Amino acid sequence: MSGTALPERITEELIAELVDTFYGRVRLDPLIGPIFLEKLGDDWDAHLAKLRDFWSSVTLMSGRYRGKPQQIHMPLPLDMQHFERWLSLFEQTVTELCTGPARFLFIDRAHRIADSLQISLNIGPKALNLPQRAAG
Repeated sequence: MSGTALPERITEELIAELVDTFYGRVRLDPLIGPIFLEKLGDDWDAHLAKLRDFWSSVTLMSGRYRGKPQQIHMPLPLDMQHFERWLSLFEQTVTELCTGPARFLFIDRAHRIADSLQISLNIGPKALNLPQRAAG
């Protein structure tokens, strides 16, 4: 996109470019890449299509995504450093690909998603840290 203005509005084309660029970086990342590799192997096409649907639903309210992200992430070995890396790579990619309202919306939604997942996985500063029940 060099030499042209970065888009300020979210479109399906921007979502596809963002998802493909971002997850290309994720695959190569030494911290979070192995988690995806373990789960997906080389079967990325279906996952990327699902993620395009997810981000379309989250940002454009298209309703295309019908999955359950909390259940999908539950068995994964995730902690705060994984979320921090994911957010860092995501923000970097968003900043390179769009500006204005589009940038704000993508980054805002990413943080809300990360918060929600951390709560449901009971990790990080937003974890509920419920007391453990005594064995009886």
